[in-house]
Amino acid sequence: MHIVGPAVTNDSQVLSDYLAGIPGGTRSTRMVIPESASRSQPVLFTMVQKRPVGLVMNKSPSEEKLLIIEKILEPFIEDIINEYVMPFSAPDLVQIHMQTSIRYFIKANGCLPLLDEQSFRDQFYKDKSRISPALLSCLYAHTLVYWRYSPNLSRHKCPDSRFIWNLANEAAYSELYLSPGMSIIGAILLNIGGRPTTSIIGNGVLLGSAVSMAHSLGLNQNPLPWKIPQSEKYLRMKLWWSLLLHDRWLSLAHGTPPHILRAQYDVPLPTLEHLCQDNSSEEKVRTASIFIALVRLTDVLGQHLQHVYAIGQNKPSNIANLELALNNWVESLTRSCRLIVIRGSRLEVPGAANLRLAYLTTRLLLQRMELETDKRMSVYHEERITNRYMQARHTAEEILLLLQELQIEQLGGFWLPVAAFAFPATVSFLLRCALETESSLASLAQSNSFRIARDLVTTLRSLQKRYEWDLADICLAQHSEIVDRILADVATFEGGGNTMDGQEFVMPDASILDQYFPSLWDPLQNSW
Repeated sequence: MHIVGPAVTNDSQVLSDYLAGIPGGTRSTRMVIPESASRSQPVLFTMVQKRPVGLVMNKSPSEEKLLIIEKILEPFIEDIINEYVMPFSAPDLVQIHMQTSIRYFIKANGCLPLLDEQSFRDQFYKDKSRISPALLSCLYAHTLVYWRYSPNLSRHKCPDSRFIWNLANEAAYSELYLSPGMSIIGAILLNIGGRPTTSIIGNGVLLGSAVSMAHSLGLNQNPLPWKIPQSEKYLRMKLWWSLLLHDRWLSLAHGTPPHILRAQYDVPLPTLEHLCQDNSSEEKVRTASIFIALVRLTDVLGQHLQHVYAIGQNKPSNIANLELALNNWVESLTRSCRLIVIRGSRLEVPGAANLRLAYLTTRLLLQRMELETDKRMSVYHEERITNRYMQARHTAEEILLLLQELQIEQLGGFWLPVAAFAFPATVSFLLRCALETESSLASLAQSNSFRIARDLVTTLRSLQKRYEWDLADICLAQHSEIVDRILADVATFEGGGNTMDGQEFVMPDASILDQYFPSLWDPLQNSW
């Protein structure tokens, strides 16, 4: 209550007396009437706001972080939420009726479905306060990687993405601690699926929390027979598929066992019925088909990971069933997906390039496992080992060719963040092949393995320089200096220098490994 000066109390008293005679007629004022013997005038108090305008009290920590993010993005939120989009196969863009969509839904949600766009938009405009602050914070941060590829947003300087990601992380951790629920799983999946990757350990902690929450909420169980709305069934299944997908690919990238075991869930694999309606566009059906293929490939990857992380007597000796599982997956693909996987065509379809890279990464993993198995055999077959090297090298070269064929549309499209780890793993394997199979520095630099590794680094360096492609960062940070140093040593040796003995460049010498791979064997030393 705030006191009102006595000069206006008579006016207010007349109005108060009038309102007092009307049922329900009240004012947010309080009048203090003096005693009859007193010569004082009545004192009037009126309600005023104690806090500065715009300052809302009792906000949760996650809401406070969201408010800061929205203030930073305030001039551009309308462009983020209402971005004009056209079908990628439009024959005449001038004649196509443009639609508006949230940037996240344009680029990512079709390839890795988490949210229903229509219900999200309705909630966003009707009562945004009911949307999880952590979910909204992570969604805003998630869209920033696509900023430079937006016709509207690219005209403006992109806000500091790392600062916004740090705020989104704090919002997610706060909500996870104070009020975890179904929405926090979506927020975490947006978080660990965000780019660029800057916190491996943080992603692992959040993923473990999301898996624990998912089991607590029963997301690992098939909801189709349950008596709940169909939309809730599909939401639970989408969350589980995305969680499973991130768990398996993060496991491969980070070198840690997956959190989810196949015997612990019975959620069915996705089908078009789960993802598309009867009137869905052809583009949406194609994108959904790629997601279905990716989830099924992830299931095959899970079988590979069981072999990779098995210890001691539990480690299977026969891996022939893994090759059969991967071949069966290829055989099960529809025509459009087969063209993407086998030939590397139709990359203009959203998610196609990511699917192609995921397949090649899985195939290279299988070939490396086969190579290690053959090396451990009691009878050493040199021809068989040589053939294994060549098969793996051919797969690595296909990864190189995929990179070289990428256009701006694919670079700015959907990629799993863990795809960035496929490139350093490939380069590392190629350098290892060159060191193991070549006996001199000159022959190493001329070997096919080193040539492919060098071209991979060169291509990634070009993509990073021309398009600021974040998926190139990790490989360049780990291997560009190594490749450049080998090339420099070759040039020095050929020019008559004597920096090292080029005649006896043999893999088993530990000093050579330390010289060319100073920190490659300790992943905790790098800051990614």
